[in-house]
Amino acid sequence: MSRISSTMDVLKATGKTALVPYITAGDSHPGLTVPLMHAMVKSGADLIELGIPFSDPMADGPTIQLACERALKHHVGLHDVLDMVREFRQQDDSTPVILMGYLNPLEAMGYETFAESAKSAGVDGMLTVDLPPEEAHDLLVCLKKAEMDAIFLLSPTTRKHRIQRIVEAGSGYLYYVSLKGVTGSNALDVDDVDKHVRNIKEYSDLPVGVGFGIKDAATAAAVSKVSDAVIVGSVLVKMIEQNPDDDALIIANTSQMLADMRHAMDNTL
Repeated sequence: MSRISSTMDVLKATGKTALVPYITAGDSHPGLTVPLMHAMVKSGADLIELGIPFSDPMADGPTIQLACERALKHHVGLHDVLDMVREFRQQDDSTPVILMGYLNPLEAMGYETFAESAKSAGVDGMLTVDLPPEEAHDLLVCLKKAEMDAIFLLSPTTRKHRIQRIVEAGSGYLYYVSLKGVTGSNALDVDDVDKHVRNIKEYSDLPVGVGFGIKDAATAAAVSKVSDAVIVGSVLVKMIEQNPDDDALIIANTSQMLADMRHAMDNTL
């Protein structure tokens, strides 16, 4: 059983919802990423999504686009991201790490080489934003061989036949994009999220994580009532943007935000 599945099973058994923070690897500089990952775990993160910097992050809003730019100024590439995970694993061998990014870097490295290298580094899953399951066969074969999970996105506009195809291809968990638009969008409707998550669960027993629109402890708590995982990204990345040269403040602010979310989520039980 993968780290992702075992972690989700333990959380389900204890009646808890996973807290899954996202940061872009190498933002605001490469030396911050691993210490920040450890700090997030200490503050209540159950899994970590680590973004691969990319020059054209078309599914992301300005906040994460700028994060990619900051990381790319330091020439952070896929090999560097894997090295960061490898360093993280020197102290933490239990927290699942999922890479999130776009197809080009994986194609450039080669699917088989990527999957083998990622598994060796300690990566547990891959979410490729711009790769639909209909075109994912070659990558899926390599991920499965490396015993890594393939995470796919669903949205409010995903039709029933597409849900079926996505859940057949995916493993680990499903990522429900709660809003129409890019990362950092507003106006989260929790009742609507609940409806769509229930619909997805008619097709799959996989856990469903909800991302986009998680702004604070209150929204995290509300979404935790209707999902298996709360995924938070832009609000954390914004903290890096606001204090790019102050690692201590970034870590402190991120830790406080996640601790507040964890407390609010747990107190909804």
